[in-house]
Amino acid sequence: MKAYRTYLTIKDPKQVVLSDVPFRPGQQVEIVVLAADEDNLARVRELKDLLRATQSLPQAQALTEDDIMREVEVYRSGQ
Repeated sequence: MKAYRTYLTIKDPKQVVLSDVPFRPGQQVEIVVLAADEDNLARVRELKDLLRATQSLPQAQALTEDDIMREVEVYRSGQ
């Protein structure tokens, strides 16, 4: 089964129009409509803001790829 995902904003609740889909004429498709969870969207925005703030800290700026790899190895070894 080929999956295709797209996002759109509902303009008319009586009609949803999908255009430029990657399917051939006559091909049967299954349509599943999921509404975005506004609470989740807000949490994602908050998390992105937190990550940006954390990455801008001086301590984070001083980290090297080697530092990160060592920390990952220590974590994976259970130490």
